[in-house]
Amino acid sequence: MAAPGKCPVKRRLAAIVAAHVLLLSQGLLSLAAYAQQQADKLARVGVLTNAPLTPEHPYEALRQALRDLGYVEGKNITFVPKSAQGNVDLFPELARELADANVDVMVVAGDQGLRAAKEATTTIPIVALLCDMPDHLMASISRPGGKATAVSCMSTDLAAKRVQLLKELVPALVNIAALYNPGDLRAASEYKQVQEAANSLDLQLRAYEASSATEIEKAFALMAGDHPQALVIFGDVLMNVNPKMLADLTLRNRLPAIYPQREFVDMGGLISYSASLTGLWRRAARTWSKF
Repeated sequence: MAAPGKCPVKRRLAAIVAAHVLLLSQGLLSLAAYAQQQADKLARVGVLTNAPLTPEHPYEALRQALRDLGYVEGKNITFVPKSAQGNVDLFPELARELADANVDVMVVAGDQGLRAAKEATTTIPIVALLCDMPDHLMASISRPGGKATAVSCMSTDLAAKRVQLLKELVPALVNIAALYNPGDLRAASEYKQVQEAANSLDLQLRAYEASSATEIEKAFALMAGDHPQALVIFGDVLMNVNPKMLADLTLRNRLPAIYPQREFVDMGGLISYSASLTGLWRRAARTWSKF
């Protein structure tokens, strides 16, 4: 039996210990709540692109540009990237996944990406990266309406200039080839411009179609037998996904070629004439930061 007078002391000690345990528990709960609040503050950027997300993908320029603007991954921003791996048929499903993930904004590449994003959500802001703005998807860049806006460049309307540059590069040029994807909605317009430019320079033009990587290789096999002196490569999703293959094939066939974007030259191509895709992704960071 405890001696008289000691029980109150034990009770006081127990009360002090209990109070400290309660304070510690409250502190841990507060820290957990604070951590959750910080996590909730992370801006979630959904990214939808066709090309594989390799370290060479222009998407890395978006991440770097946002870092330059003070957005640190894991601290105040996080990315939810999705790639169709060259299969544009996957765009609708991937766009729905981003919408279901409740991202704060979608950054999408190409008109197929924009179309899929607009079908997947009517509430999430969309920043599209486009060359040659499709009127049916966005009436105006300055006043796009709805939740979508775009960072754009000109490509198709530069087709004639690419032919002229090839002629300057190869003064003895007599015949040229054009490689395009027949599934690209802009191919007909671009081909018309290339044909008119070739006629004005007294050049013979022959076209080659490719709607897959395998068909690109087959087209170059045909060119090897036809012996064109130079090649114009049209810009579209298929070509943009395979810059390294195209640069290697033109080098292997000793075929001077002009490409639609600078990234083809970065992969070993000879010359390009248009905007830089990397630059578009970098500009998208500033557009997004205004939301």
